[in-house]
Amino acid sequence: MKLIHRIGYFSVGLFFGIVILLFFLSGKKTSCDYSPDARVLKNIRIKERIFTEEAFSYFENNKLDTALVSQSLEYGDVDFSRSNTDTEPCNIYLITNKVDSAILELQIENCDSTATIQKATLKD
Repeated sequence: MKLIHRIGYFSVGLFFGIVILLFFLSGKKTSCDYSPDARVLKNIRIKERIFTEEAFSYFENNKLDTALVSQSLEYGDVDFSRSNTDTEPCNIYLITNKVDSAILELQIENCDSTATIQKATLKD
């Protein structure tokens, strides 16, 4: 069999394989969250969020919208060197996200069914 025929058969099979995958995966909410950052952020995003008095008053006093928490959980980074992942039963993560020209740092306690925003700070 000539090389051009092999490439033709391969291309047809590849095309049909992609079409079948698109058909099966089109209605599902699939995501590829394999990095440690992405897994932690997704785990926190799907849970009920609770604000401590300290965190909520920080947002009120600095006239910040609490939607920045959702934005930070979508686009932020987890600082594992400053996080405490050895505590039982809940791990504490420090999440940083650039907001305008400042950096928002959130300290979040990640438990089984809830994620508690404990502290929030905005650094220049």
